[in-house]
Amino acid sequence: MLKPLIPYTLKDINPLINYRKGETKFGEKVDLLLTHEQIEEQINSSLAKYVLIGIPEDAGVIANFGRPGARNAWQAVLKTLVNIQNNSYLKPKKLLILGHLDYQKELNALENFADDAELYRKNAKALVKKIDDDVTYLVQHIVKAGKKPIVVGGGHNNAYGILKGCAIGHGKPLNAINIDAHTDFRPSKSRHSGNGFSCAYKEGFLNKYFIFGIHENYTPAKVFDKLHKNPERVQYNTFEEIEIRQEKELTYQINTAMDFIKTDKFGIEIDCDAIKNIPSSAMTSTGFSIEQVRRLLHAFSSHKNASYLHICEAAPNSNHENEQLLTGKLITTLITDFLKK
Repeated sequence: MLKPLIPYTLKDINPLINYRKGETKFGEKVDLLLTHEQIEEQINSSLAKYVLIGIPEDAGVIANFGRPGARNAWQAVLKTLVNIQNNSYLKPKKLLILGHLDYQKELNALENFADDAELYRKNAKALVKKIDDDVTYLVQHIVKAGKKPIVVGGGHNNAYGILKGCAIGHGKPLNAINIDAHTDFRPSKSRHSGNGFSCAYKEGFLNKYFIFGIHENYTPAKVFDKLHKNPERVQYNTFEEIEIRQEKELTYQINTAMDFIKTDKFGIEIDCDAIKNIPSSAMTSTGFSIEQVRRLLHAFSSHKNASYLHICEAAPNSNHENEQLLTGKLITTLITDFLKK
């Protein structure tokens, strides 16, 4: 199995669980590895339908001129997730918490170039390519084992590796629905968090792509021109059309997007930049509410062809307890919404 993978057993998770008399926490019943050995075999034999992995990195965000901090989300999520209640609404045995991909050494080395913007981004782009390969390999194995990946990032650059891994695992390209303030469909000359979908599209791993809730102020004209070239494979709506000018009704747009992507297996992408007042790589004061995003996720994940969930770009300050708590609770809620389908 991958060298960067830090696998989790009960021994690794147990210190995070806040045990309380009379209650059973999610982390006590979730599926975990028995040992750190023969991981591929354990994934294959697990009865869990979903496999959760963390990718605490922000190399792609740095390479794309974004706000660092996405490396901090995973630990906040893990600590929250294992401490929610185990009750009749949740079935923790459906989820295998596999572990996380560890790039801390590489990220620390990257900071040596922080004073030189050009070298900083150049080295960040190189790290993104390595992460691409690792994510592809791990996701491919999860899919081939008949499981559905749930990935918590990290930057949106990881959409490329997830789509590639799923496409290889399923033997065909996937469709994707991306709830995002940005298209992440920028030119594919070098890798960063802003072109995961354009790279996957160009290389044949992404078939149909729908972007839900683009912010009109932050999408370049050239990117809009690119989106318009092939409406049979790429469609979108804007946040302003739905929520500000109310030219398009939300439920109708959900159905429109679903009709576009449901013809084949598809992934669900949630960029926390789309949610207002959430600490992220491109934090916004105007955007979808958490409840709206949950409604979108519920609608899309209810279809049988929903094949993975990717939540990314949350960037809580590691020294800010409230940001950590907010991020952990938000993403945990989205994960459990996906599990309830």
